[in-house]
Amino acid sequence: MNTISGARDFLPANIAVITISDTRTPETDKSGQTLADRITGAGHVLTHRAIVKDEVRQIRAQLRKLAARKDVDVIITTGGTGLTGRDVTVEAVRPLFDKEIEGFGVVFHLISYQKINTSTIQSRATAGVMKGKYVFCLPGSPGACKDAWDGILVHQLDYRHHPCNFIEIMPRLDEHLKRKKG
Repeated sequence: MNTISGARDFLPANIAVITISDTRTPETDKSGQTLADRITGAGHVLTHRAIVKDEVRQIRAQLRKLAARKDVDVIITTGGTGLTGRDVTVEAVRPLFDKEIEGFGVVFHLISYQKINTSTIQSRATAGVMKGKYVFCLPGSPGACKDAWDGILVHQLDYRHHPCNFIEIMPRLDEHLKRKKG
């Protein structure tokens, strides 16, 4: 059960959205717009929005650039999580993760199954932590973006959500990078 604590104030996250597509333009990017609307509607800050081709090098370059920015806490990608030859988001992103969030894909499929039944099996939605930033890779349909945001991210990116949420542990995501060796 999702509960919100009145004892905590909302803490907005700085979120970047990347649409991964060979065909979308700013005018036709319905999934990116769906996410942008939900992000700002929830009170978060949309710090960056881009469209990147379904090319491993381009996806990785964009992720590395965003992960290095101080004004980005969360990166959400949409597109390229399917099974066709051009769907390379997962292959591009997974090697960059410091840690994978396996439960994200599980919960996404549970939510998606209720709407599209076994067709959810064609998605490889995934998430992880990269250089102290959350990265969520969503399918390219507006419906899937709505499902992921409304069913998971709106809650987990809200500091008031109980019993736990991603925001409260965010300051500790990169502690392994700061740990002294030796």
